[in-house]
Amino acid sequence: MSIEVLNESGVEVDENALSALARHVLDGMRVHPLAELSVLLVDETAMSELHEKWMGEPGPTDVLAFPMDELRPGHMSGGADEDGETDPGLLGDVVLCPAVADRQAGQAGHGRGEELELLCTHGILHLLGYDHAEPEEHKEMFGLQADLLNAWQEKRGRR
Repeated sequence: MSIEVLNESGVEVDENALSALARHVLDGMRVHPLAELSVLLVDETAMSELHEKWMGEPGPTDVLAFPMDELRPGHMSGGADEDGETDPGLLGDVVLCPAVADRQAGQAGHGRGEELELLCTHGILHLLGYDHAEPEEHKEMFGLQADLLNAWQEKRGRR
């Protein structure tokens, strides 16, 4: 699995931990082991610009997801070519804003790292087609997010 974490936020973040978390989430969702994912950390100005451009909303947000290929959980590829060979696919980009995550972490009573893990997981689920606009979707997505994060924390010995 190719997971690229690029920190342009100016804030110190454990990129290796985010990459390992992303791998855990993608493995848990049974995404093709050669799929590609990009995680970008940006400052509030860059996040505000992206939020305005793509969502039409002012100000920074915590996470944005930009899907590329039509990968879905449980599907081991993004499709097959004319020879029937599977294509691992390009999952897409998750954009995180550590400054917003800091504020949210303080309100939630945990650290920035935990908040970024939650936001990264949330973004990956959006890339996989999950949403939370409707009550049933919300229940499914946030339940899955909690399960993935609990398994991650157990794996890391935090629970």
